[in-house]
Amino acid sequence: MAGDRGTWTTEEFGTSHEGWVGVLLADGTVPAPALFDTGSGPDVHQTSHWSVYDGRFTHIPRAAALRGTCSCGWSGPEHPLDWDAIGRQDLEDAADEQADACCQEWDEHTTAVEAATIPLPESVTHLLEQLQAEIGKLGDDSPLAAVRAVRRLEAAARAAGYWVARSAQHDATPAQAATALGLTEAAARRELARLGRWSPYRS
Repeated sequence: MAGDRGTWTTEEFGTSHEGWVGVLLADGTVPAPALFDTGSGPDVHQTSHWSVYDGRFTHIPRAAALRGTCSCGWSGPEHPLDWDAIGRQDLEDAADEQADACCQEWDEHTTAVEAATIPLPESVTHLLEQLQAEIGKLGDDSPLAAVRAVRRLEAAARAAGYWVARSAQHDATPAQAATALGLTEAAARRELARLGRWSPYRS
């Protein structure tokens, strides 16, 4: 398993802006994933979770600082670790304030990403919120009716998405689409291809 580092995502931006607590060593480099022999044959557990970088095992280095990190390439300010104060405490407990700060800074990063996206008219935002609320209320009375409503909504979104995605492909560059949607360029291309029903690999 390559992940296992405790990541954060938002519903809208997904893995385009997946965040985590990043680790920096004393020389400023990012350590490789830590490996643990599980003792069950050839299986080796691999993790990049910040809390394992405490230097207790000779093959795992000790973190010098933590920082918020995002899959888009953004990183936040460094939060140094005071190992004299940490001593023999578990790093996850001793550095929880630094880790919380990393999460907060990533939240601020995604807020900035959202602020840079193309704005929706208030009327559209209101309709979407109202529709979600109405389906929720319908689900309280008749879950199956709510499921049917969701399926109708999905069908309507597919029909509308086909034309708007094809128009967007001609009207915007990949970089413009990425900024407008709050995605990476690769993710924006995949999303337009999904909605417009063409291969994301076509030139």
